[in-house]
Amino acid sequence: MKQAELIELLERIAPPELADDFDAGRIGLVIDLLYEKNRSIERIAVALDVTQDVLLKAAAFKSDLLICHHTPLFHPITSISQPLAQRLKIIFENNISVYAMHTNYDNAEGGINTVLADKFQLKNRIVTDFGIIGTIDKVSTDDFAKTVSKELRTHLMYAGSRTVEKIMICGGSCLNRYALSIAKENGVDLFLSSELKHSDFLRERGDMSVIDAGHYATENPGMEALALRLKEEIGS
Repeated sequence: MKQAELIELLERIAPPELADDFDAGRIGLVIDLLYEKNRSIERIAVALDVTQDVLLKAAAFKSDLLICHHTPLFHPITSISQPLAQRLKIIFENNISVYAMHTNYDNAEGGINTVLADKFQLKNRIVTDFGIIGTIDKVSTDDFAKTVSKELRTHLMYAGSRTVEKIMICGGSCLNRYALSIAKENGVDLFLSSELKHSDFLRERGDMSVIDAGHYATENPGMEALALRLKEEIGS
């Protein structure tokens, strides 16, 4: 597939205009070694984070493009640390371009939050600024936490003992006072996300159950789904 065609496909999957304001300049082709729009992209790797291990695997696969969720260069830099230098060295030596799909993919239909909602079969869905609210068959917090741990293949932390039916989910670091207040205002029984701050929990939780399943575990299913989708649309 040609570069321009692939980028057009990625922008259909996660339109850039869906990104939050803080992502300006941080999504799309953040490391461009493709050189020309007509270049053929033969091999693509997909990952949540641009780690050294991911890059070594992408290089071994001879990837032309690595599609990631979290850009490797989020903050402007005036100096390059050794870990960043090592990652950039792999990128440049192996001619791997990097395409970031962050909050635009969080918010897109079929993206991070939709995949998470599908995994737990949320019905009657409402999209909010911090994820998706929906309903499930009534279950205890304990039993739902066990289901989350099994489905996301992760350890987790949770609080609450109520029976839950109305759920709010958000991939990544959404367990903050703003999202918790939205969940509470909407009468949510349980909020599933990650990176819970203790003071926010005490201030905003009320009697709502909360599950912190980790940043990676709540977002990586969306990247796995993206890899499968690209394989279906482009071919192996």
